[in-house]
Amino acid sequence: MAQPRIELDGLLAFPLTPFTDDLELNLDAFAQHVEGHVSAGAGALFVACGTGEFSALSPDELAALLRTARDVVDGRVPVWVGAGGGAATARAGIAAAERGGADGVLLLPPYLVSGPPSGLVDHVRYAVRGNDIPVIVYHRSPGVFDARSAADLLDIPAVVGLKDGFGDVDLMSRIAATVRGTGTERGREFLFFNGLPTAEVSARAYSAIGVARYSSAVHCFAPEIAARFHRALSERDDAVVDALLTGFYLPLVALRDETPGFAVSLVKAAARLRGQKVGGVRPPLAEPNADQLKRLEQVIGTGLSTLEGLGT
Repeated sequence: MAQPRIELDGLLAFPLTPFTDDLELNLDAFAQHVEGHVSAGAGALFVACGTGEFSALSPDELAALLRTARDVVDGRVPVWVGAGGGAATARAGIAAAERGGADGVLLLPPYLVSGPPSGLVDHVRYAVRGNDIPVIVYHRSPGVFDARSAADLLDIPAVVGLKDGFGDVDLMSRIAATVRGTGTERGREFLFFNGLPTAEVSARAYSAIGVARYSSAVHCFAPEIAARFHRALSERDDAVVDALLTGFYLPLVALRDETPGFAVSLVKAAARLRGQKVGGVRPPLAEPNADQLKRLEQVIGTGLSTLEGLGT
């Protein structure tokens, strides 16, 4: 079945998954967190994905998060949800997302094993079989496509886009050009996303190759900074983009790169510093130490001061 045209514009938010002190799911805190994203102007929500600790969640928890998000959002913005893992698990996750009323699915890479690009296309084809819900494929290790195999995704009607978490701009440029160069309506409407951690740092480079959409983890704890950066990028206001990069994003990334897993842990810690009851992270992710938390607080403070200095 052919998919209708999918519109995913504006700031794409990837909510955190709050836990209690004993690392059980905290749906009340999640509902508040989701409302915060929507109230701050998110254009769509992608729940239980990378930032939402998809790999640490059970199927029942995924269903509860989706149900809660849909109840809170109440149709105001699209709600997408993560699925992935091995072929059978990914198919079951997509089916559960469709039953749960999600607007779409972000399909994360296969778990543990890797295969040739043609095998990745077959994996996607297997995972979506029997379901009509729109799917965006997450292009990252170990699920890295080449240009030809990415174009082959056009033959799978449920697949509406590709999100790049691999970080090779040259490869992504060739993928986008090949897909668009098919000259088909599907190729023209196919969506591309920059899904790198702290994607704002690479957003200008991706925008230059026609990949303007990106996921913002910063929207989880500093939506005012995320929104101002997004506006500046869309308006090609390089002065504001550079000010926010040097005054906030680059120091944040330097701290993020100190410890594996901080693309999630540091975001959750930042949300706690700003008063959100999101709890800690499930293992094997690790919490920032006291010194890192102090520096994170300084990074946030400097970022907010930089934002205030920019005016409107």
